[in-house]
Amino acid sequence: MDWFPKYNYILASKSPRRNQLLQSLGIKFRIITKEVDETYPEGLTKEEIPVFLAELKAGPFLNEVKEDDLIITADTIVWLNGKVLGKPKGKSEAFRMLQQLSGNEHQVISGVCLTSKGKQISFFSTSNVRFKELTKKEIEFYISEFEPFDKAGAYGIQEWIGSIGITHIEGSFYNVMGLPIQQLYAEIQKFKP
Repeated sequence: MDWFPKYNYILASKSPRRNQLLQSLGIKFRIITKEVDETYPEGLTKEEIPVFLAELKAGPFLNEVKEDDLIITADTIVWLNGKVLGKPKGKSEAFRMLQQLSGNEHQVISGVCLTSKGKQISFFSTSNVRFKELTKKEIEFYISEFEPFDKAGAYGIQEWIGSIGITHIEGSFYNVMGLPIQQLYAEIQKFKP
């Protein structure tokens, strides 16, 4: 049985996690990426930021999207104490971020944008995640072994640090990985250009 509407699905993301998660849905898709400046205006709410960035990533495709194309773009932020924790620029910044997350609850918010020739819809998903108190040794080991510099908040839930450090999660696990696939599946099912 074919579960999905007939589109040429295009994932506009370099993220190996998003690629893997979309594959797990059973969708046949291509990956095409375009560079965008991922800056957002001040004053956006925590939910608006990843949605704005997902829509921004769809922008370069707008003039070339074909009749049967469905472009999927996404962005994920980590939100702690009223601030975004982005991708760390090196070991010391990754260490600082993980120290901030240690013993605290934070939110992971993904924005997703679906773009076709005649329509664009966006949505977001929020998950609450709590870390135990991480030791200095645990943080140092994780950073040296896993180099989480391409991940918002300096961690991947599916990696070692998630296995030993996350005590509670409320919401979608896959959202924390970078793509809320259950919600994406539902939105694709009802997406009509």
